Amino acid sequence: MVPFVGLTGGIGAGKSTALAALERLGAAVLSTDAVVHELYGSTELRDAVVARWGPEVARNGEVDRAAVAEKAFASDEDRRWLEQLLWPRVGARVAAWRERVARRDPPPIAAVVEVPLLFEAGMDATFDATIAVTANEDLRAERASGRGHAALDERAARQLRQEEKAARATYAVANDGSEQDLERRLSAILAKLGS
Repeated sequence: MVPFVGLTGGIGAGKSTALAALERLGAAVLSTDAVVHELYGSTELRDAVVARWGPEVARNGEVDRAAVAEKAFASDEDRRWLEQLLWPRVGARVAAWRERVARRDPPPIAAVVEVPLLFEAGMDATFDATIAVTANEDLRAERASGRGHAALDERAARQLRQEEKAARATYAVANDGSEQDLERRLSAILAKLGS
């Protein structure tokens, strides 16, 4: 059995960096953000968000994720609507990916899915284990602002505090040093999962 692992963390904690490190260490990896990006490329989702919020969220026929985020985080109702549109489709894609990974020969050391809202969406029970990536608040703010996250405060308000994510996770890993430090810590976690 390939361990099925959920990876999470707060905005700017370094989830994507951790996911890349896990892949280098031999895990099969999937980012739900990448899945969402792919889903937004479908006419079905594009038409749904345009019907909800107007043509300004899909200029030139492509969904503007920043514009969608601005609309979705404007109210609880809009956020819930978008979650109900996306989460079942993301879940189906993750399940199909997991089936493909289980058939790999040789199998990967683990199958890791990055899910920013893992605990908030109640998806933690889906996984054999969970990893929460943490970082100090100043570093997280610097990373997030450097990537120009739209509606950062609103997004952060919808998430559990990183200390709570770490407490709920099977493993918590600090990402306050170098990428090599992070990779070493993740390697130790993978060794525990395989034993």
